[in-house]
Amino acid sequence: MILIADGGSTKVDWIALNNDKTEIFKTRTEGLNPAIVKKNILEERILENTDINPIVKDVTQVFFYGAGCGTIKAIKALKDVFTATFANAEIVVAEDMLAAVYAASEANPAIVCILGTGSNSCYFDGKNMYNCTISLGWAIMDEASGNYFGKKLIRDYYYKIMPEEIRLKFEKDFNLEPDYIKEELYRGDAPNTYLATHSAFMFEFKEHDYITGLIEKGVEEFFRYRVLPYGKDKDTPIYFIGSVAFYFSNIIEKVANKYNLNFSGAIQRPINNMITYHKKYLIK
Repeated sequence: MILIADGGSTKVDWIALNNDKTEIFKTRTEGLNPAIVKKNILEERILENTDINPIVKDVTQVFFYGAGCGTIKAIKALKDVFTATFANAEIVVAEDMLAAVYAASEANPAIVCILGTGSNSCYFDGKNMYNCTISLGWAIMDEASGNYFGKKLIRDYYYKIMPEEIRLKFEKDFNLEPDYIKEELYRGDAPNTYLATHSAFMFEFKEHDYITGLIEKGVEEFFRYRVLPYGKDKDTPIYFIGSVAFYFSNIIEKVANKYNLNFSGAIQRPINNMITYHKKYLIK
């Protein structure tokens, strides 16, 4: 049995295949970001899934692509967890950027970007993947991501910049007590995920000038730091992966057009596209 997973900080989408490559089930666990989540919690989140738990001994291959898996230390930490959990399986752990490449461009040159709980980008030349910089995560990077917009919304609420009608709804939807916010940010298990939960609020008001302006500014920053440094022109397709990218694709396209770049589409969940690539190139 083969497991393929696309892992964000908030959630992980899994697909299980038989050895003849037919799909058995799809399932979802909570996020498995090894840079944020402690080892014992990583193990718990896998084993508490009622689809995965019964078949752990039957799994022969695991392909996991996850947020926070961009360093040797993080990859080892998650690989150790998987090796203990799936005792009979060969384990592949790589960063989520590679899954985005498989889902979007297959084997064709492109710039591929992620806008989900976090954000990142790469240039794929058809064989190898190149990053314009190492990602340092939610605290100081992650432009135009869910956690980026969550920070902006909370900040604007407290600075009284948020328009009245939006502020009233924001108060209704979230616990905005200072002690609660500080606890989640500075002592919580996943501050990036906590912040990102606020970004879904923007979808309800995505036509409002305040929200549109917030998104445009974030996307502009993302292009400045994560797209333009590759020095590509309109001949290079640019794909975006993730819920933030999917729901605000019109604004991404607007910013891409401003720089005369080729926005080629947004994919909300890459897992289905990944299956096609794995069946064709990677599964034994």
